[in-house]
Formats: sequence, C-alpha cells, structure tokens
Amino acid sequence: MRIGILGGTFDPPHVGHLALGEAAIAQFELDELLIIPANRNPIKSIKTVTPAKHRLGMVEALVNGRPNMAYSDLEITRGGQSFTVDTLAEMQMVRPAEYWFIMGADSLRNFSEWKSPHRLVRMCRIAVAIRPPLIVSDVLVKLPEEFKDNVDVISMPPSDVSSTEIRNRLHNGQNINSWITPEVQQYIETHKLYRNV
Repeated sequence: MRIGILGGTFDPPHVGHLALGEAAIAQFELDELLIIPANRNPIKSIKTVTPAKHRLGMVEALVNGRPNMAYSDLEITRGGQSFTVDTLAEMQMVRPAEYWFIMGADSLRNFSEWKSPHRLVRMCRIAVAIRPPLIVSDVLVKLPEEFKDNVDVISMPPSDVSSTEIRNRLHNGQNINSWITPEVQQYIETHKLYRNV
C-alpha cells in the first residue's frame, strides 16, 4: 500500500491542493492520498484561523467523489499543535504502508527545524513540489545532507493560487471561481465563511 499525506491549514482548500495531490498520485502511483487538516500549525503564525470543523468540512467537500482521495480528522481530534512526526507515527501504527509526506518547496526550506525530522524521514519519504522560478538545487542546498536521499520531486505546472489571496478576494467580494471547486464554494457560501477576514 502506497499512501500520500497532504497536510496543512487548508483555509480554504483550493485547486492548487487538488493539483498537487493528483500529481503525487500519478507520479508515485499512490493507492490513496489522505488530506489531513492541521488542528494548529506550529510553523504558521496566522492570527485568525477558520474553526477546524469548517476547514475539515471544506476538505471533505474537496475530496468527495474523487477516486484515490480521502481526508482524516486525526490532527484535529488529537488537538493541540499538529506535528507531522506524531501524525506519521500514529498512521504507521494504524495503517502500516509506504508513506510520502507531500509539501511545497517553501516548507522544505525549514524542514530541519521541524519536530524530530530525523525520525520523520525514517517513517516516510518527502515529496516536494518545486514551482518556477525555483529549481531543485535552490531548495536542496538549504537541506542537511542526511535528508537529501529521502526527497522526491513532484513535477507540476506553476500555480499562483493561495489560500491567503482567496480569503482576501472573498472579503472584497471578488470572484474566486477558478481557484476553488464548486463544492468548496458551496460550503463557504452555506456557512458564510470569510466575510470578515
């Protein structure tokens, strides 16, 4: 069994997350991509984050009906700060498999500052999406030598979509149709999210 884990705040989840997941499924022949919203991201210092139940609801809307994609409330249920190494340890106990933890190049740059990175790379491979103008060497140069053999690169076209920009556009009443799926947009409208960002 080959499983990819895509973690993050997902505030909100968007088509860039979907494209990243689909690219990882195709390139690493994953049996499943599991999207896991963080309860509290220890690295990002976002002042106000949408309540976890809504971020989970939006992720559920994002993956609903998509083959090979699922979601988990593992980190939200666990509570507190969400550390990837704790999540992987729990996943390996419950569902032993070959794991890939999927991230963007910006996250890989400070990977050595994560909780127990040496333990984490023993439990999974790191799959990183590198978007132009960055190239692989730009990212790997800042990574300690002992981690480099555990990194796989995800090839995918560049994307300008960002959760921050989506929140700003929603607050300003601008169109975001091309950046989120209709299901996520419906969830946002139903629950009146991002009106006072």
